[in-house]
Amino acid sequence: MATLILVRHGRSTANTSGLLAGRTPGVALDERGAAQAAALPGRLAGIPLAAAVSSPLQRCRETLQPLLDARPGLPLHVEDRVNECDYGDWSGRKLAELNDEPLMEVVQAHASAAAFPGGESMRAMQDRAVAAVRDWNARIEAEHGEDAVYALCSHGDIIKSLVADALGLHLDLFQRIHVDPCSLTVIRYTRLRPFLVRLGDTGDLAALAPRETAGNGGAAEVGGGAGAP
Repeated sequence: MATLILVRHGRSTANTSGLLAGRTPGVALDERGAAQAAALPGRLAGIPLAAAVSSPLQRCRETLQPLLDARPGLPLHVEDRVNECDYGDWSGRKLAELNDEPLMEVVQAHASAAAFPGGESMRAMQDRAVAAVRDWNARIEAEHGEDAVYALCSHGDIIKSLVADALGLHLDLFQRIHVDPCSLTVIRYTRLRPFLVRLGDTGDLAALAPRETAGNGGAAEVGGGAGAP
């Protein structure tokens, strides 16, 4: 079956402002995010892509644009099912404020039971994203063969939930997975099982340097965080 390259969007203005953007309109890449997107064609040079699939949100479309410019014939498909999690009433709020919400503890430790007020549950988020990937795998294979490779640009929590599914991990464990902005995660699907080939690959090791954790006690960064400073 197809090989999927998951691209998390480049660093956004919400990432650097400490906001949980969710589906808030008008959230663009910041200067660093634009540079990350500009480097994407070079990082994927030599890989024959059958198609590009994107979340409908602006920051994902902006991330893929340099790749599309570099490959004029590459088709782009917008897929609503890989849209950001609908964080409902949490959307647009400061993450520092949300850390005090009782629900945050559930999001961190029991994600399968977490449902955002006015939004969706994390279980529903994973279900729709997994269904979308299954459908695109079948479509890409039917149109381009079983060795085809395609790219899909989405969001931190979406990508983490897809990795958890590929590894057979319960959703309650998905906060143990981390993917930086504009990182590449590669899953090769086969008839019997998926293989995780790359996870959160940024092309360098800068993200491994010690950095300030803001006293979060090891909590995962909901929404995916801003990456290395």
